[in-house]
Amino acid sequence: QVQLVESGGGLVQAGGSLRLSCAASGRSISGYGMGWFRQAPGKEREFVATSTWNGGSTHYADSVEGRFTVSIDNAKNTMYLEMNSLKPEDTGVYYCAASMYDVAGRSDWQYEYWGQGTQVTVSS
Repeated sequence: QVQLVESGGGLVQAGGSLRLSCAASGRSISGYGMGWFRQAPGKEREFVATSTWNGGSTHYADSVEGRFTVSIDNAKNTMYLEMNSLKPEDTGVYYCAASMYDVAGRSDWQYEYWGQGTQVTVSS
């Protein structure tokens, strides 16, 4: 079993930056595929970014490409999402997820473990 806990969310003005963390416990995430998803009020959860455990393969949603960066620190068993040039449409609850299969998946059904989420609010 893997437990995931997100942190780092908050309120930021448009154009600002935030760094989200996803700390894994229960076992090492070595060999796991990891992902970030988000859900805005009244909308379905959507893919944001994903990475294989060694960072060899990463993918981003078109809406965040060039502004967000996903990384994994295996020594700390932690995944990060660096978010720059934030926009009001980036507002939502951000979830991290882990897959037992080391693939950079874009679909939520590919992930077995989920965190509880952290709120990100971008004001205009």
